[in-house]
Amino acid sequence: MSIAVFASGDGSNFEMLVEKSRRQGWPQSITLLITDRPGARVLERAKRLEVAAVAFRPPDYETKAAYEEAILSVLREHGIQRILLAGYMRIVGPVLLGAYRWRILNIHPSLLPAFQGKDAPEQALDYGVRWTGVTVHWVDEGIDTGPIIDQKPVLVEPGETVESLRRKIQFVEHNLYPAVVRKWLTGEILPPGGSE
Repeated sequence: MSIAVFASGDGSNFEMLVEKSRRQGWPQSITLLITDRPGARVLERAKRLEVAAVAFRPPDYETKAAYEEAILSVLREHGIQRILLAGYMRIVGPVLLGAYRWRILNIHPSLLPAFQGKDAPEQALDYGVRWTGVTVHWVDEGIDTGPIIDQKPVLVEPGETVESLRRKIQFVEHNLYPAVVRKWLTGEILPPGGSE
């Protein structure tokens, strides 16, 4: 039984998850990276960490369902039981949701339900809030709408820039996400409905 991480960009959360899983001896290992961007930096991190990685190009598939069927085939080949979204910039569709119902987590850089979707730190600054944060939640059919598991606040200080706020949020992400995943793996957190 093992875990796949889905990521689209730099991959700092992916690296932190892998490193903490190894240091803390998680009962399931992260054995696979899936990305929708063949040039993403996260692939370099996966290579360095010796985690198998597969890159898909969504335009190569006629439909979203066909794209997800291709991913699902790889997940099954690798014996993947759980999925962690870590900066994966695509909406998970019915194929993957059906196969992994309540076995997919996401981390989002806001205190949901505020600032769903893309560019949450920018949204927070534009809105002028004093507090934003980080949310880990179950993935459902919506955009950042699944049941919330845990949240941590981040103070938006006067003069805050997008870059400085992103750094603060990322620091919280790197601690919160591994902690939540570890509790999930050890049965301290149960999915909606109460069982795996």
